Amino acid sequence: MPEHVSTAARAAAVQEAAPVSVSAAAVAPPLLQLKNVHKEFHGNAVLKDISLEVAQGEVVAFIGPSGAGKSTLLRCVNYLETPTSGTLLINGEAAVSSAAKPTKSELITLRRQVGMVFQSFNLFPHISVLRNVSLPQERVLGRSRAEADERSMQLLERVGLGAKADARPSRCSGGQQQRIAIARALALDPQLMLFDEPTSALDPELGAEVLAVMQELAAEGMTMLVVTHEMSFARRVSNRTVFMADGAVVEAGPPEQLFGSPQHARTKRFLEAVLDR
Repeated sequence: MPEHVSTAARAAAVQEAAPVSVSAAAVAPPLLQLKNVHKEFHGNAVLKDISLEVAQGEVVAFIGPSGAGKSTLLRCVNYLETPTSGTLLINGEAAVSSAAKPTKSELITLRRQVGMVFQSFNLFPHISVLRNVSLPQERVLGRSRAEADERSMQLLERVGLGAKADARPSRCSGGQQQRIAIARALALDPQLMLFDEPTSALDPELGAEVLAVMQELAAEGMTMLVVTHEMSFARRVSNRTVFMADGAVVEAGPPEQLFGSPQHARTKRFLEAVLDR
């Protein structure tokens, strides 16, 4: 498994006003569209009419200060948080029929299409690594145990953990547990993967293991939305980097432009603070 994240950046138009409609520079129809997604908690707006298009195979990294709304945006994409208003479309079709109250069937269908990896690993401690990856396939996809275990072993080998199949999660390092969580999400064959600060609970060495797997997924064409504090990953692997603050998109563009020549004063202040550490 590679230890370093390699460069893979493609250009897209930079957009400066807040809020901004972030459009993918691709001719293919967008895999994901968010239209004026707004989210309030107790009357306080944490997402302010976010519009976003993501093309098949694109990697979009979200950076910004704590409280910017980055994680909330990802949670709205798979309806762990229900948007207060706005529309979510996947392959041009509404993900749910009603933003106010999606049905259980709609949520299951959506979450088969959209996998998510969290800051915490959320593995079941009382069952083996293999069962952690197989069980969702059996319950969500209806695969037999044999079918699920075969797919699980393929994915565990892919993330370098085939030898840990019979172990309990507690016998694995933090980086290994996060790689298991990635394998579990991939096992449902999603079209889109969401990563919410997947390395924030890990030390740099273990975090590098996880970033290497994510880099491989990006190279293989997986569509990914990544909330990250890893500026090097955002700069080297994303096709677009989006800077958010105060619930809005402040600036977005190809990483070489956003990091090298940010146009908005708020973006400049943030990058000066995090890159000078």
